[in-house]
Amino acid sequence: MDNPFEKTEKLTPASVAIDGAAIKNIREAKKLTQLYVANVVGVTTDTISRWENNRYPTIKRENAEKLASALDVALGEILRQEPAAIGEEPAPLPAPERSSRRLIIAVAVVLAVAGAALLLFLRQTAVTPIAVRWLPRFVAPGEIIPVQIKVTRRDTGSRGFIIKEDLPPGWRLFKAAPPTSSGEPSAAEVKWLIPGGNGPVTVSYTVQVPEAAGVDQKARFSGKIIVNMDGINRTEPIGGSTGVTVGAFHWADANGDGRIDDNEIMPAYYLTEDMKGLGLDWKSIEAIWSGKGYVWDKERKAFVVVK
Repeated sequence: MDNPFEKTEKLTPASVAIDGAAIKNIREAKKLTQLYVANVVGVTTDTISRWENNRYPTIKRENAEKLASALDVALGEILRQEPAAIGEEPAPLPAPERSSRRLIIAVAVVLAVAGAALLLFLRQTAVTPIAVRWLPRFVAPGEIIPVQIKVTRRDTGSRGFIIKEDLPPGWRLFKAAPPTSSGEPSAAEVKWLIPGGNGPVTVSYTVQVPEAAGVDQKARFSGKIIVNMDGINRTEPIGGSTGVTVGAFHWADANGDGRIDDNEIMPAYYLTEDMKGLGLDWKSIEAIWSGKGYVWDKERKAFVVVK
């Protein structure tokens, strides 16, 4: 029986052929985990692994565009390049008839004007930084969870920007790096003023889930990035993850199966190291990984390790 994961989809305008090796090389060069990319795209880590190993030669264009955005590259950089057949040469085009030359000239003028307009648009938008949020899929009532916003500056200038985040109702900011520019821990909106400079910027913060948060409820995050260009503020929404499910699962348990396995422990370790000092409890994560799993004690509102 054919392996369903190796089935090649018919390439349609809604699907594109991806280059798994290029995807993996770009992700590793940028030091991004499969878990981070999976959360941004909205798929599982298994799907990212299959894409990187060319188990799915073609995928939906929408997913390919999300993947390119997560890797912060142009879509063409992750598409498979089909080589031209050896020995084939393009057939010469017939010379246009005189009666059609005016039409060709008119089309060329229209394309030139459209190209100039597109170039102007790209110049205006190219300097806007891209901001992508990462959230865990699951959280528990009372738990302190990590949130990261990765910002890529697309110009070489020294332009600064503002990050504004709206937390779910009742959720409380715990700690942040860099520190917030305004907003009390209980404030619904927190802000960061990031000075000018070059290179990517990561805004990390932890937030505490209310102990009274309803189980199986979806909590929503929203935010925006604001940059001043030529005296005018340009505002763009923060992309990536926007919601988490409140339940009986630890934030490091990415698939919600009641344990932290080998595929989940390393991303959790790198994240807690990256956010050291912001209140994440690495010892409890390591204890769950060392055991057979965990259960949620709703009376104590705590995780109990299964030995």
